[in-house]
Amino acid sequence: MAGDMVHLELTIRGRVQGVAFRYHAMAQARRLGLTGRVRNRPDGTVQLRAEGERESLELLAAWAARGPDHAHVDGCEVRWSGAADRWNDFQIDG
Repeated sequence: MAGDMVHLELTIRGRVQGVAFRYHAMAQARRLGLTGRVRNRPDGTVQLRAEGERESLELLAAWAARGPDHAHVDGCEVRWSGAADRWNDFQIDG
């Protein structure tokens, strides 16, 4: 249903570190009016957590499954849950 606020967590695998994935993800999320965080993980994946309207989050998830030009995404694990209004903006962690 449009207007429902939800939480999305993505774990993105592939060549996703060292290719400005986090910066592009932040730009996409902000453009879509989402709040959240994105970070590199020690295992080489990128974790993206965002909250907002489901339709906008689905657009972000579709973008993340492709990534920016220099990335090569091998897989994107998607988890949905209820929004908790955790953040006021979208930022890069670490």
